[in-house]
Amino acid sequence: MSNAISIFNVEKLKVNVYSDRRSTGKQAASVVRDRIGGLLSHEENVRIIFAAGPSQNEFLEEMTLVEGIDWSRVVAFHLDEYVGVRKDSKDSWGNFLKERIFAKLNFKEIHYLNPEPTDLTKECERYAALIKEAPIDIVCLGIGENCHIAFNDPGVANFSDPRVVKVVDLDQTCRQQQVNDGCFTSVADVPKQAMTMTIPPLLSAHFLSVVVPGPTKSTAVFRTLKGEISTNCPASILRRHEDAVLFLDVDSASKVL
Repeated sequence: MSNAISIFNVEKLKVNVYSDRRSTGKQAASVVRDRIGGLLSHEENVRIIFAAGPSQNEFLEEMTLVEGIDWSRVVAFHLDEYVGVRKDSKDSWGNFLKERIFAKLNFKEIHYLNPEPTDLTKECERYAALIKEAPIDIVCLGIGENCHIAFNDPGVANFSDPRVVKVVDLDQTCRQQQVNDGCFTSVADVPKQAMTMTIPPLLSAHFLSVVVPGPTKSTAVFRTLKGEISTNCPASILRRHEDAVLFLDVDSASKVL
């Protein structure tokens, strides 16, 4: 991997470390571009799930700059959404992705979770049905400060979850992270619930790109790579995926180098 300052494996999980956030995002985008191109050489369409959040900013920006991809053959989904925020609000993760990538590229289809449904159960079922229409090829995600993937916090994560999309209560660490990231001014402003894809459909994807920059993620990275595989650290399950790459910068990797 070009420009990496360290490359190693932890069980099946490939780990690539770069000098800064920009390099991390750029290299992750390059790998995802190559995976999309390879799939489009023999598949009609590619189905990709994107995570939102400031940790993905550089990666998403670089994805809009890559060349050689026929985006009109790519179907996009977003990973999770707060319950109760307005669809057009800056706080909506769907709107976050729309501004940074979905509105900038000519996707074949873009599927959003509705943060203002009249029936949460039916909205989860609607989105789950879309996810189950065909295999997911690529998931682009991050890891939370509490080791969550999507909004599968330690208290609600289930490696064998029978559901595809579910409503979850967000734990205090997760809600505080949203303040730390500058998404909300106080914990009181952070929604208490979200809809999230569960862990089994994420792990069912052929390839996982996991972009985790920044010093606030160093403990989560350490637990993901060095702790036991457990729902106490949901991201630890990534070590069992057959084709996943964890993209770190020196700050997030500081406790594992």
